[in-house]
Amino acid sequence: MKVYFIPGLGADRRVFRHMQLPEGFDMVHIDWLTPLEQESLKDYASRLTRAIDSSQPFILVGLSFGGMLATEICRILRPEKTILIASLPSASQLPPYFKWARPLGLQKILPIGLFKNASLAKRLFTTESAEDKDLLRMIIRETDPGFIRWALGAILSWENSPPPEGIYHIHGTRDNLLPIRYVKPTHILPGGGHLMVMNRAAEVNKLLAEILTGKLSTVHPLSLHLPS
Repeated sequence: MKVYFIPGLGADRRVFRHMQLPEGFDMVHIDWLTPLEQESLKDYASRLTRAIDSSQPFILVGLSFGGMLATEICRILRPEKTILIASLPSASQLPPYFKWARPLGLQKILPIGLFKNASLAKRLFTTESAEDKDLLRMIIRETDPGFIRWALGAILSWENSPPPEGIYHIHGTRDNLLPIRYVKPTHILPGGGHLMVMNRAAEVNKLLAEILTGKLSTVHPLSLHLPS
C-alpha cells in the first residue's frame, strides 16, 4: 500500500531520510506546490490531492505543517489511515501565541530571514547527528521565503471543524514549537522534539509500523499509548 508523506514548513522530502516502513508499504513523497495568491490552507490541501492516486487504498503521513494539510486532505479523499507527527489536527489546538499573532498580521511583517536563521533552527530542529544538522541548514536556506510567509499566514487563518475520526497522532513531550500540553495525541514519545523523525527515527519508525500494521508490541518502552 502506498504511504504518502508530507513534510513540514521549511522542509522537504529529505527530512524523512531516516523513515523506514514495514514490508508491504511503499513511501511516496508529496512535494510542495507554489501557493496561489490568498490561497487558504484548505484550498492548498485540495490541490495537493492531485498527487495522490485515490483509486487504490492509501495512507497519509504529515509532519508538522504537513500534518495540518494531511488532516484537510483526509476530509476530501478518506485515506485508510491518517498519521500526524509533531503536528495537530485542528486549529483549536494551536498554541495561544499563534492565536494572538493572527489579528496582528505578524506573518506580513516578520522578517523571514529570522525564521531561517541558523540559531532559530538550532532551537526548533535539534538533532544528534552533525550530518543531519548540516542537511537541515541546507534545507532551510533553500526554502522559498514567499512560501514560508504564505504558510505562516495560512496557519494563522486556518479554520476547520472538529478533526475527522480515526486520526493517529504521534507527539513528543519536548516539542518546543507545538507544546504537547495544547494537543491531544494518540501516541506520546517521551523526550521527543519537533523533528524526532530525524533524531529519534528508530522509535518513530516503530510507532509507524505499529499503526500501519495494527500490531502493537507486547511491551513497548518507547511510548505511552493514549485512547483516541
